[in-house]
Amino acid sequence: MGSVSLKIGDGTARFKSATVCSSAVHILMLFSVLTTNLFALYAFTYSPKPHHQIHFLSHHHTHKNISLISEQVSLILREIDSSQKKLAQMEKQLLGYESIDLSTPNMPNELKLFLQRNQLPLGKDSRTGITEMVASVGHSCYKSMDFLSQYMNYKPNGACPDDWSLSQKLILKGCEPLPRRRCFAKTIPKVGLHPFPLSLWRNVSEKIYSWSGLGCKNLICLNSKKLNRDCAGCFDLANGNENQRFVKSRGKNDFLIDDVLALGSGGIRIGFDIGGGSGTFAARMAEKNVTVVTATLNIDAPFNEFIAARGIFPLYLSLDHRFPFYENVFDLIHVGNGLDIGGRSEKLEFLMFDIDRIIRGGGLFWLDNFLCSNDEKRKNLTRLIERFGYKKLKWVVGEKINGSGNSEVYLSAVLQKPVRV
Repeated sequence: MGSVSLKIGDGTARFKSATVCSSAVHILMLFSVLTTNLFALYAFTYSPKPHHQIHFLSHHHTHKNISLISEQVSLILREIDSSQKKLAQMEKQLLGYESIDLSTPNMPNELKLFLQRNQLPLGKDSRTGITEMVASVGHSCYKSMDFLSQYMNYKPNGACPDDWSLSQKLILKGCEPLPRRRCFAKTIPKVGLHPFPLSLWRNVSEKIYSWSGLGCKNLICLNSKKLNRDCAGCFDLANGNENQRFVKSRGKNDFLIDDVLALGSGGIRIGFDIGGGSGTFAARMAEKNVTVVTATLNIDAPFNEFIAARGIFPLYLSLDHRFPFYENVFDLIHVGNGLDIGGRSEKLEFLMFDIDRIIRGGGLFWLDNFLCSNDEKRKNLTRLIERFGYKKLKWVVGEKINGSGNSEVYLSAVLQKPVRV
């Protein structure tokens, strides 16, 4: 999901995944209420058994009763305070926060240094109101402390370990953003790069990419595999289907770039491609003088380096991370099956609201060949999209035959965000 700023005041970092279900909280609350009421009933109905039949209370008995009531009230207050602390602890666990002792022996010193708070030298800042600078680390890092400790175990001011696959593993586990490190990243000579725009469609030497941690060690191997639904042979820029995408339609679900650009209100200048494969959409847009940022990870292939070699802007980011852009800035957002993030429906809702946040009013949302694995999935996505009030400029549901000879249903759409006031 997202990241939190860690405030380290007592030598602890507060971040932990939720491990206690909400039913446990309800049970604790019910127990606390029952216990409190029983104490109150006991306190205000208690009276000592009389030793003699009298019509008035002596001063001694009055003082004793007052003392007993005071004691019971104190017990009630202590019970309430204890219950509130337990509920607060439950709430922290449900929200994903807990304390970690950074003084443990296996905790790398670099991680401790990074997470320390730093007081501003001149005290409180008059503009922002802050008094200290704190580090920002994904709260789910707690679930992967072994990996995180390994990641932060390096020689300061020396060469960083060749562990990009470890950092990606942490990101995929929700540990995003990662802590910064004080070491020099491995440098690979980028020789033979072509000038722009020739770089858009010319491959370069395979030696400029990092192949460590990958099953394939060359482009031929990558092009022989279907890495994902949007990338089958997508590293072959000269042959195959990659150089035909977005300019030649293979079916009614394939929209052409010129047709979509003509729908743009106020012009299309900057865009964002989510899960953009090898960057072909951004390359085609660059030919139309449209700047597109492509968000992708290096899942089974050096996507980011390949995109950069084409002269396109890669963004190394998972879809669980809030997009690092301000509101209403993009004219166009393009996404294919990167929208299929799995999990609960609320997870897709969070992603869609973040997409909506960064599209400007009148901007376009291009859903490109989204696989609807079943009719219920298509209906749920349709209902979600309709909640945003987008205008349907294009909406096509069509069938394609997959490699196994089975028919699959795909949804393609171009939607226009309304201007909300």
